[in-house]
Amino acid sequence: MRVNARFEGEAEQQLTYLAEATGLGVSEVLRTSVQHYYDQLRAQRGGLTHFAAFVGAGRSGRGDVAGSYKARLAEGWGGKHRAGPAAVHEPATPYAAEADKGRA
Repeated sequence: MRVNARFEGEAEQQLTYLAEATGLGVSEVLRTSVQHYYDQLRAQRGGLTHFAAFVGAGRSGRGDVAGSYKARLAEGWGGKHRAGPAAVHEPATPYAAEADKGRA
């Protein structure tokens, strides 16, 4: 791709400085700058964007995964660590304490 760009003022000074400081030609400084900017942007956006494309994409064939994931994790961890199935505790709901007060 051929690009024709106009640099004036501070941008021109910065480009001239980069070319002199690196010993590269203006075209090479621009190519390197675009590559650096591209790499930086991909690092910021790419990680989660690429990961998000895979979340929920698999099909296990099971219809109970959402409702039984804690039991499945406990089974897997228990087998991996040779301990019995780990106890999985549900957090108390904020209203549980209030419901208990009413019974007292």
